[in-house]
Amino acid sequence: MYKNLFSVAVLTLLSRATGFVRDVMLAAVLGAGLNADAFVVAFRLPNHFRAIFGEGAFNAAYVPCYSQILAKHGFEAGRYFASQIFTLLLGSQIILLILALIFMPQFIDLLAPGFRADPQKFSLAVTLTRITFPYLLFITLVTLQSGTLNALEHFTAAAFAPVLLNVVMILFLAVAFLFPSAGVAAAVGVTVSGVAQFLLTFFALHRMGLHEHFVPHVWDAEVKHFFLVLGPAIIGSAGVQLALFADTIIGSMLPTGGVSSIYYADRIYQLPIGVVGIAAGTVLLPEMSRRLAGGDEAGAYYAQNRTMALSVAIAAPCFVAFIMIPEIIMRGVFLHGAFTESDALASAAVLTAYGFGIVPIVLIRSAVASFQSIGDTRTPMFISLLAVAVNVGLKLLLFRPFGAAGLAAATATGAWINLLLLMGVATRQGLMRLDWVFGKSAAATSVAAFLSAIFALLATWPAAELCARLPRFRNEIELTLLLTGGAVVYSLVLGAGLYFSGLGPAPGALARRAQQSGLFAGLLRRFRVSR
Repeated sequence: MYKNLFSVAVLTLLSRATGFVRDVMLAAVLGAGLNADAFVVAFRLPNHFRAIFGEGAFNAAYVPCYSQILAKHGFEAGRYFASQIFTLLLGSQIILLILALIFMPQFIDLLAPGFRADPQKFSLAVTLTRITFPYLLFITLVTLQSGTLNALEHFTAAAFAPVLLNVVMILFLAVAFLFPSAGVAAAVGVTVSGVAQFLLTFFALHRMGLHEHFVPHVWDAEVKHFFLVLGPAIIGSAGVQLALFADTIIGSMLPTGGVSSIYYADRIYQLPIGVVGIAAGTVLLPEMSRRLAGGDEAGAYYAQNRTMALSVAIAAPCFVAFIMIPEIIMRGVFLHGAFTESDALASAAVLTAYGFGIVPIVLIRSAVASFQSIGDTRTPMFISLLAVAVNVGLKLLLFRPFGAAGLAAATATGAWINLLLLMGVATRQGLMRLDWVFGKSAAATSVAAFLSAIFALLATWPAAELCARLPRFRNEIELTLLLTGGAVVYSLVLGAGLYFSGLGPAPGALARRAQQSGLFAGLLRRFRVSR
């Protein structure tokens, strides 16, 4: 499992790194004004629908169903089931695309009502969203194929697919002068990247002889069971996305630049979520499902505890950075071209608010796996909806007095409510068993995070004074110095804390896997079963 986790994490890190370059280019070319606001909405809307009907919800239902069919009836039956779902998805997505293209103005009125007050922004948003919306069709099919690959423990192609989104967009931004505007170039890049991702996952399955094909009979007992499981999963996933929809809807009512501030802060915030949270959830769900199906409960909880401990250890320094040096982060990353100092300060306020939710966000996927691994998608659904109700209510209360930062603060609060309820219910039902090793590693992580925050507090002024004398790249060097120094302090303190807590090497085969996990080896070999 650790080897797969490492593979997904590394490829996701590559995706985030290329996404970083993409967003720096977007900020330099579009800034945080009218054009950026319109593109952000055009980019977000198909991704919201993808996240609701794809990714988390789809995998939660599809991976266990496909795995069961594979185990009972073999590869050909699994391929036929995947082809049934492929046929249904393609038909439904074509219908949705046609309706969206026809009724796009009404669509924008519904999901970004504040844009109507600015005819130029509204018209641009309609145009750009019509260009980006076909991306949803291709990426939904990619989600299906990625689920098949993940169930077969082939994670590489699926994890690499998002890299293509960033690379293609970077290429289109580089030749933006060939298009009517940079926003149009970026929007075309989004849709072209969807085609590229589809071809990647399709040919990955084709090489295995398991690619989907059209089938005439798409409804049978297995498909019916899949949709019975998918329904609650979609509602649960929709809960989180409804909160993001609320960000878009309410954000459109903020002054120009509000939507962009949320977007740029979110891109920084999503780095650890993608590298840790999504990677952990992607690998942990099939791992726990397989172990529980084989009656190995201890192994399933062992995997979950170690994944959660590792997630917290990696997320904690990000929390410290987002809280202590948000302005330095936004200036060091985005302060180029059309992106101004005031844009950096506005985005930094949003990043600070988001920072308080980073730990629960990276743990939610691991906590949800407790339920999804046994086929229970209803419980996470109800918990998610309750958390979202609080989230949206807080957004309505906070957006006027606090602007974009208020929306981010509501998101962080909703994440904490979601995680605590998931862990509480899972523990009560015997679906999660936190052990002493998790507790000790969490304590060591907390101490390391506290001392790295002290370092940031003491080092910020000297770093600023030193860099003020530099002729160029002041912001970038200041950020690099603080992040490097903080990382050294955090790593040394965490390592010492784990050592003095008595956390030695993991036993047996799991230890050997941990030691082979490259980047994570130094941390993972400290983990062992509590004696």
